[in-house]
Amino acid sequence: QVQLVESGGGLVQAGGSLRLSCAPSGSIFSINDMAWYRQAPGLQRELVASITSGGTTYTADSVKGRFTIFRDNAKNTVYLQMNSLKPDDTAVYYCNAEIIPNGRTWWVTEISWGRGTQVTVSS
Repeated sequence: QVQLVESGGGLVQAGGSLRLSCAPSGSIFSINDMAWYRQAPGLQRELVASITSGGTTYTADSVKGRFTIFRDNAKNTVYLQMNSLKPDDTAVYYCNAEIIPNGRTWWVTEISWGRGTQVTVSS
């Protein structure tokens, strides 16, 4: 199964910005929906934002107006631009995607997750 690899996490002060990126580690045909989730200590994993292959986006109310999801289909990469970060945004951020591994069997898809990248926002 193809693994997703996230990057861009780190430590930032409240009010600062970070940009996360995520791409598959190996060769694939294409990707359908892509999404970012996050999980804070002691809490359930929650959906932060998603984007379809056509560019339709969803953003959770908790981050609306501060976070933007976008993708580069040529690079099979999804990004999460995070502005005006708050301490409550501290979490491990996970990338998720529905991947089409092979174009000859385009109806076969697999759901892949990344291992996560830590985002810590200090007050």
